[in-house]
Amino acid sequence: MDNLHHIVVVGGGAGGLELVTRLGNKLGKKKKARITLIDAVLTHVWKPLLHEVAAGSLDASTNEINFRAHARKHHYEFQLGRMSGLDRASKRITLEPFYDNDGLEVVPEREVSYDTLVIAVGSTANDFGTPGAQDHCLFLDSLAQARKFHNLMLNAFLRTNHEASHGQPAQLPITIIGAGATGVELAAELRLASRELPVYGMNALKSNDVSISVIEAADRILPALPGRLSAAATRELERQKVRVLTGQPVSEVKADRIVMKDGTELESAMTIWAAGIKAPAFLTQLDGLETNRGNQLVVTQTLRTSDNNIFAFGDCAACPQPDSDRPVPPRAQAAHQQADTLYETLLNRLNGGEEVAFVYKDHGSLINFSRYTTVGNLMGNLSGRSMYIEGKVARLFYVSLYRMHQVALHGFLRTGMIWLMDKISRAMHPRLKLH
Repeated sequence: MDNLHHIVVVGGGAGGLELVTRLGNKLGKKKKARITLIDAVLTHVWKPLLHEVAAGSLDASTNEINFRAHARKHHYEFQLGRMSGLDRASKRITLEPFYDNDGLEVVPEREVSYDTLVIAVGSTANDFGTPGAQDHCLFLDSLAQARKFHNLMLNAFLRTNHEASHGQPAQLPITIIGAGATGVELAAELRLASRELPVYGMNALKSNDVSISVIEAADRILPALPGRLSAAATRELERQKVRVLTGQPVSEVKADRIVMKDGTELESAMTIWAAGIKAPAFLTQLDGLETNRGNQLVVTQTLRTSDNNIFAFGDCAACPQPDSDRPVPPRAQAAHQQADTLYETLLNRLNGGEEVAFVYKDHGSLINFSRYTTVGNLMGNLSGRSMYIEGKVARLFYVSLYRMHQVALHGFLRTGMIWLMDKISRAMHPRLKLH
């Protein structure tokens, strides 16, 4: 085992987990290489689902993948830990000590050796140094943060319902800063929650008592997507009585209000930051590896860093695109495609072959408005033109994205079983997670 080529993948997000699954099934199973996944938590949840976990429309416990169990089934190893350092000369990475909930050290700082290292640690929210953001905003970078948001949301609804039942003014203003896909979809999920919770005993609270606002610094929501899609999303949010404020940069976040750049203040009992992302800061301290202003590791088109033995992909990597001055966008479909390309490169690497250049293919974008509707555009493979879709057809494509991720991790048969179990679970449980 010690003589086998050791491939270490740091980060169990969508791309990282898909990569180790394929490598384990291909190389680990046949003892052609040793595959290790390292992550700071024990379970994986597809990040595009976190806003649904936060609003309570998805029970994360039924959609989590335990890394240890998955590793055993797919012939790779798993280590719990957070990467903090790199020694390129000795080809070792350092993992921080692991502490329990009481602050007691469970596992001390340790080192893991590698022959090939792949960094896929994703991204975190970028508050751009906005005063008060870290102190007064909620974030949705992790499952723990989504669960924290859900608990705070339920308490806020309960408190407002209690005030309303005792004749007090009942107002719960919720503000989402940032109108990218996460912010827009979260707004729709929160509106659903405001309509569902009164059904489960919070009768004094009315949906109109919950005001939801989305603030975007650009002149339209979903600024990175086509204008037609942005316009359709704006109409749907307004139909769901979500206030849309565009061209409104936020200059400060306070405990109970938002201060705009022009001095306007907006009352807010709960504030969620969903504007912008950046790679984790520790990447800028990795033994001389080049990073950009967003902390991303700079890689070639083959996803290799300046070190021949270190690769990076996903949100934490800045990968160039042919005939474009912009890097590959930080999107789930890009990470999925990069995992496929890097899988081929790593197989070739063991056999003395060439690295495979990554070419991003934009398949379009889909925005889901909870159970209300879905809108999006699909890119034509031949013409390169986009086709606008909405309603049930768009919803079908949206759901298929997650099922494709499950197929990559579990195969078709097991994914079919998971789909059936999901259908049964939805029939047996309330439409909203109430605890």
